[in-house]
Amino acid sequence: MDDPPVDAAEEDHRAGRFGRPGPPLSRRNPFMFGLLMGLGLILAYAIFLGVRNAASILVLIFIALFLAIGLNPAVVRLRKWGLPRGAAVAIVALVVVGLLAGAIVSLIPPLVSQTTQLINNVPDYIESLQRNKTVNDLVQRYDLLTKVKNALNPTTVGSAVGGVLGGARLLFGTIFNVLTVLVLTIYFMASFDRIREGGYSLVPASRRNRVRLLTDEILTKVGAYMVGALMIALVAGASSFVLALILGLGYPFALAVVVAVCDLIPQIGATLGAVIVSLVGFAHSLTAGLVCAAFFIVYQQIENYLIYPNVMRRSVKVSDVAAVVAALLGVALFGVIGALVAIPMVAAVQLIMREVLVPAQEDR
Repeated sequence: MDDPPVDAAEEDHRAGRFGRPGPPLSRRNPFMFGLLMGLGLILAYAIFLGVRNAASILVLIFIALFLAIGLNPAVVRLRKWGLPRGAAVAIVALVVVGLLAGAIVSLIPPLVSQTTQLINNVPDYIESLQRNKTVNDLVQRYDLLTKVKNALNPTTVGSAVGGVLGGARLLFGTIFNVLTVLVLTIYFMASFDRIREGGYSLVPASRRNRVRLLTDEILTKVGAYMVGALMIALVAGASSFVLALILGLGYPFALAVVVAVCDLIPQIGATLGAVIVSLVGFAHSLTAGLVCAAFFIVYQQIENYLIYPNVMRRSVKVSDVAAVVAALLGVALFGVIGALVAIPMVAAVQLIMREVLVPAQEDR
């Protein structure tokens, strides 16, 4: 039996005040497709702008998180001795701050005094080199003595670094970055377990245990990398201390601390420490400066291709070739950050390949 006809007024009443809604727009509709694509592009560009504008802060956060992961084994060791986590984090933070303060205190006095001596002695060095006929011809032809004196003029140096304002801005910017990294590192160490468990809670329960085991192993390798980097820095500092004693340079212990701390900085740290010690050597005598420069050129090659790969192979379990290639690629692709995470990243990739990818291929 057919339904009774429904008049237009009753149909409008059932549809609502504004009538019956039409069928939904198809996602294949050109207008809808173009609108979604446009909104997606706008959102992607907005995310790009946000990341670009916050890049400097994101780098500081990344460095602080990396340092917190590397220092966490020390906190775990102190907790095994019966200390609460807050006390363990405080002790580790005080040790780090003490090392930084000691390095700064040992760096500033010799750096200022030896740099002043170097500036005062550079003309004498050049005049002594003029006794050599070939060097004398070069000095006279290109007027090197006048150019060096003008370059070392305080007015010229001040203008080169942007004046007092530029130097103050650089100084306070560096202090701000160091303090930011230090505070974030302490925060991440104090909340390390909570942050880690929060990350694990985002993984499906069926895979959470395996992800936990793999991630904990990767974090352990990051801590081992930090220990290996400290060992390499200690070797660099000890060799610089012996060199300073042999040459009779002033402040040998301070120079060793400077080289060790600088060696912890990826990419430019070793060169920076070598330049500082070489400047002190030139302030002492021309021969001492040349010996320092030659020593660090040879030592850096030994460290890059012998000490560094061997230490990383034993601490992080990364092969010599992988360590060297990872360091070179990390520097080329991402600069300082790439050099910082290159070795732990290779160790993590090797672990994932061995425990996840290879078994998956065997099951097929």
